[in-house]
Amino acid sequence: MTPNPEFIAGIDRRKLRDIATREADRFAAARPLTRMALEKGADSYLDSVPMHWMKDWPMPFPLLVEKAKGAQLTDLDGHRIDDFCLGDTGSMFGHSPEPVARAIAEQAANGLTYMLPTEAALIAGKLLSACFGDFKWQIATTATDANRFAIRVARAVTGRPKILVFNGCYHGTVDDAMVELSNGRTMTRPGLTGQVTDLTTLATCAEFNDLAGVEAALASGEIAAILTEPVMTNSCMVLPDPGFHAGLRRLADHYGALLIIDETHTISSGLGGYTAVHGLNPDIFVVGKCVAGGMPTAVWGLRPKVAADYLDYNNGRPSGHSGMGTTLSANPMQFACLAANLAEVMTKASYDHMEKGAKRLCSGLNRVIEAHGAPWHVVRVGARVEFICAPGPLKNGSEAGMAHMPEVEATLHTALLNRGCLIAPFHNMMLISPATSDQQIDRLIAAFEDILTELFG
Repeated sequence: MTPNPEFIAGIDRRKLRDIATREADRFAAARPLTRMALEKGADSYLDSVPMHWMKDWPMPFPLLVEKAKGAQLTDLDGHRIDDFCLGDTGSMFGHSPEPVARAIAEQAANGLTYMLPTEAALIAGKLLSACFGDFKWQIATTATDANRFAIRVARAVTGRPKILVFNGCYHGTVDDAMVELSNGRTMTRPGLTGQVTDLTTLATCAEFNDLAGVEAALASGEIAAILTEPVMTNSCMVLPDPGFHAGLRRLADHYGALLIIDETHTISSGLGGYTAVHGLNPDIFVVGKCVAGGMPTAVWGLRPKVAADYLDYNNGRPSGHSGMGTTLSANPMQFACLAANLAEVMTKASYDHMEKGAKRLCSGLNRVIEAHGAPWHVVRVGARVEFICAPGPLKNGSEAGMAHMPEVEATLHTALLNRGCLIAPFHNMMLISPATSDQQIDRLIAAFEDILTELFG
């Protein structure tokens, strides 16, 4: 059947444009102080924002946040907003959890950085192993760095040049992962800024849930490691098929490659992440964003055998720069926050609350979608919920890319914000924190209902 060009995701395009214009105007009219502050103070920054992706929010101009606590933030114009974005997972356990805030204050009185460990570092290491499993740990500042370092280790211990990643994957801004499938061939992603290296010399791309494609890539003998999220999360969430992760483990073992699991988003799955909840067995484990309660921190761990192999390699290499490590990583503030978050915030009780709330949100969104006959679906991974403006379930990155509806999503995001609910800007992701209440969840469902009633009415 030929798609009707006058409709998108089941919505009349003219109606969508009218609503988008109205909601953008409503947002701007409600924030005169924010607009004025931006006009006076933003021109010192490149393109008027401190980080370029702040322009990716769909509103006419960014919010200026005055304060945030728990699962709510307040903007410069005094609007109190239920926060379901939570820093795109960075504040998944709520803004400024009390144990973490207390740890920050205590450590600040004792120094911010000095390139030496603390007693809290020793405590944090034990807590990391207790939570995530038997790994030998290293600390980074971002998951991008952690993934980059893990890739170097994998190449070092295997002697192989390439990594295998999945089409549409998300691993931060690691150069090696910036490839895609085009007509069945691995290609450098076309939108990269200042790209000169042919990234196909560093990586091979396969489709998620395609074990035959994975095996074909591994059979080349070039693959040092498979780098994967347990669930594809960066564009229209894709769940793994039954047996997919077991297949990855089996194939990695058979072809002598390492398996790197990046849990930076799927830490929402439960205590210990998707790896613990579903019994995965990676050789290298990476997690960032919220692991230290919002303090910029990532961790990466090697299984003891891989750690021993790497130390053998490291002891034999020429002295000099390893290409790994940054001066401010593994600073005492990170360890103080890691210890506090792992011991007092990232608990089973917290995850139980988050799971219950996410089920409530998922059920409510599904109910609204079904009531309006929208050709959409909802996906949940623990505390992480996403509505997708296309039928599902999705099987791989190619399907996820086709299901992404930026025009529809931008209108929904601004309309939800005008009704007091903030969701992630890059996709339709919503998180439930230990501080999120049933009342906040119900307000989000009601706002979603209000918008869909108009879009599909």
